[in-house]
Amino acid sequence: MPTVVDVLLEQHLSLQWRGLLRALAAEFESQLSRDELRELMFRIGARFAAAHPLPPCESTAGLAVAINARWSAIQWGCVELADAGDSLRITHYGAPLAAFGGDALAWSPAFLQGAYQTWLDAMGAADLAVVQTGAPEDGFVVAFQLARALA
Repeated sequence: MPTVVDVLLEQHLSLQWRGLLRALAAEFESQLSRDELRELMFRIGARFAAAHPLPPCESTAGLAVAINARWSAIQWGCVELADAGDSLRITHYGAPLAAFGGDALAWSPAFLQGAYQTWLDAMGAADLAVVQTGAPEDGFVVAFQLARALA
């Protein structure tokens, strides 16, 4: 039985990209370790964010609006930001990461991590680190936390 993610991918991922993305992921996995793949995807996410900078934001709510405008423009889901006291919770919904295949969920979320780190660094959070908090739920929900970087 198809999952919600399968249905969303079927509706939104062009046929011309499906086979290519799976083959690309398989080649990546045959050549690089999981940590190397995460580093690569982080750098790609950082490059994406640098090419799509955010406007100045005065609040967490304003930041969420600005980020969601970026993701919406490319149909990459949405984000929810929540102040957790000593950290910021970042929950991303609906990124088409499953397009790379289920095994790629171990490394593909680092794309989002790199994008969030770059955007938040630009907002003045350069001394803080975006860290993924757990495995993606069926590839649909990916959670991160922005907090003090460990020394």
